[in-house]
Amino acid sequence: MSSIPTQAPYYYVPEPSRHPVMACLGLLSFGFGMSQWVNGHQWGAYLTGFGILWLLFVLYQWFGDAIAESEGGLNSVNVDISYRWSMSWFIFSEIMFFAAFFSALFYARNIAMPWLGDIDSRLIWPNFSAVWPNAGPGGLVDKFETMGPWPIPTINTAILLTSGLTVTWAHHALRENHRKQAIQGLALTVGLGFLFVCLQVFEYVHAYSELNLKLSSGIYGSTFFMLTGFHGFHVTLGAIMLSVVLRRMIKGHFTADNHFGFEGAAWYWHFVDVVWLGLYLLVYWM
Repeated sequence: MSSIPTQAPYYYVPEPSRHPVMACLGLLSFGFGMSQWVNGHQWGAYLTGFGILWLLFVLYQWFGDAIAESEGGLNSVNVDISYRWSMSWFIFSEIMFFAAFFSALFYARNIAMPWLGDIDSRLIWPNFSAVWPNAGPGGLVDKFETMGPWPIPTINTAILLTSGLTVTWAHHALRENHRKQAIQGLALTVGLGFLFVCLQVFEYVHAYSELNLKLSSGIYGSTFFMLTGFHGFHVTLGAIMLSVVLRRMIKGHFTADNHFGFEGAAWYWHFVDVVWLGLYLLVYWM
């Protein structure tokens, strides 16, 4: 995904790979472990941790094979084009992924909530007020406080917007063949990405311990953690991708003309920036 040699095959087709199946095992362990963890089974935490470590191990090998193919002179112009289309469709699938979650939030706030507060429902729940955020009409959810935009979400917004600027700076520097500036900009981006994740972890600890806001806190809690949690997961993956790109850039794998390995990761990073802006407005302010 870096240089495109003139002697590369017309279209390189790699051998059958074990990596997709191994990655699926890690994701399955992660998802099943999380489902058990949030339902009070402590062993689910260990399975979740195993799934994360296993997935990182698989990605390390997978990235290594892809880099070896690139540096081995196997990627032609046609492969470069297929990389661009593949990354574009992948980001589109991620857009649809978050669109489903935003749609769930819209349905809960703008359709289900007014319906629960109409005159027929008042016969069942006379004291229910259909105002968002809400714990639901049944009185089954423990009292909790909502998460406001100050200060951590606003700080995180500034961090992600700044990281978008630094990755753009790194891209322009690379295109101008200023490797040192490109490395500096990308290193700042990686640092800001992991700082965002650390602050979100602190926000979650605050939500659980001080606000009593949990995944089980009605529709508000489930949509809040569903949206912010999956976004945080994507930021973590994006920061890992950029870390790999940073290492490759330091080793001199990219040129001013051919550096799609960097571009693909930058596209993904801009995507998580845009999604966060939607989250910040719809989840924390509205």
